[in-house]
Amino acid sequence: MKNSNQNNIEIGERIRKIREGLKMNREKFSEMIDISDVFLGQIERGERSLSLKTLCRIVTFTGASTDYLLFGNDENNSTINKINRILSKSSNANIEYFYEIINCSHVFFKTYKKDM
Repeated sequence: MKNSNQNNIEIGERIRKIREGLKMNREKFSEMIDISDVFLGQIERGERSLSLKTLCRIVTFTGASTDYLLFGNDENNSTINKINRILSKSSNANIEYFYEIINCSHVFFKTYKKDM
């Protein structure tokens, strides 16, 4: 059994990896999940534990699974699963908007980026 400090470090590393994958700095990411950038830095370094409220905000904003954030289990963290988690919390109007964005992107890549 790992001690809580080691768990905090691993959780923080996964959160930082997600944030960097979104190409967001700490200030912007912390703003999106409604915590201070100082607190986010402490979480990412494993110095502080995140609350259930903060965990839920990260999951809602990023689409990452709690299983991945807390335990590193990646099987439920595929891109499709992350998109589905976001969509399940969205209004019908937003879902239609997301669809239009995806469809336009698909047409663009199909037409102009055939090598991708």
